Amino acid sequence: MGKRPALIVNHENLRHNMSTVVGWCREAGIDVAGVIKVTTGLASVALDYESCGAKWIASSRLEQLVRAKEAGVKIPLLMIRVPMLSEVEEMVQVCDFSLQSSIETLNAVDEAARKCGKKHNVILMADLGDLREGFFEKEELVNTADYVENKLECVHLAGIGTNLGCVGSVKPTKEKMDMLAEWAEAVEDKIGRPLEIVSGGATSSLLPLFDGVMNPKVNMLRIGAVSHIGPLEDIRTCYGREEADVLSDECFVLEAEVIETNVKPTHPIGELGVDAFGKKATYVDRGRRRRAILAVGRADYGDIDDLVPDLEGAEVTMASGDHTILDIEDCKEQLHVGDVVRLKLKYSAVMRLTTSENITIEEIGKL
Repeated sequence: MGKRPALIVNHENLRHNMSTVVGWCREAGIDVAGVIKVTTGLASVALDYESCGAKWIASSRLEQLVRAKEAGVKIPLLMIRVPMLSEVEEMVQVCDFSLQSSIETLNAVDEAARKCGKKHNVILMADLGDLREGFFEKEELVNTADYVENKLECVHLAGIGTNLGCVGSVKPTKEKMDMLAEWAEAVEDKIGRPLEIVSGGATSSLLPLFDGVMNPKVNMLRIGAVSHIGPLEDIRTCYGREEADVLSDECFVLEAEVIETNVKPTHPIGELGVDAFGKKATYVDRGRRRRAILAVGRADYGDIDDLVPDLEGAEVTMASGDHTILDIEDCKEQLHVGDVVRLKLKYSAVMRLTTSENITIEEIGKL
């Protein structure tokens, strides 16, 4: 056993999930852009997606796409955060596609592509109510598409897209997908040709696909969360969809060492102020119970709600920046100092753990 705490990445489970999701989408005529940002752009995860049939590798961070390219990924790279003007030149050199939502940035992309002798593909974003990036009025989107098509020599209008469920929590309903298709048709009428891509959102946009109401014009989804986290993430946890139950929830597991076991009260004793993160917490007095302290903390993974102990009867109850408290009173298996506990992880925890300098990353089954 190596150094703990450690994030265990099981690539066989990942490829099972990715192949399943790609298969769901393929049956509906939809291609998948495999999003690697949850892993802070592990190149091995990009290679998994490529091997499972993804058509693009996508991230919101340029440096992650650079790593994918250096690792030998051969499918096109897609930047899914509108690029900063300060990174446009590098973005054009690294990426084949990008999401766009402003004339200023499109002009900069055209100039950068001209300088390096490339043609860069763009997907214009439509804001259908989630209030993240995108053109809010259909007419503005159509006019911008016409501008790209006829005024920018080194930018190719590949399609339009939308984002739902990330900022404003707006669900990707049939009505939203039909609205996106209507905007795409308006663009096509204006430019006089079909668009190659109509990108209907991210993991949550699997919902209309499962219900059989996805508009047939939508032919791309940008998928990360459900492939990485499986039934612990939003398709199952937030929306109660059983389709995710065929996926593995052990692609990413945190292993942490026990540094203390003891029987203590469940309610702090004394006048209460704030915790290590400046928050006022509330506590339920359950009497004295056995607990274990793990040598990992919120500085590494964020929120205790994003941890699911892989130990029957265990419950995460408290944490500081460097310690995590497990209630183990009801566990059949008793823990001792030096034992290692496995914790399944939700999306935010994986994202934070892959950035922590205190976490060892161990990869199983890499290609």
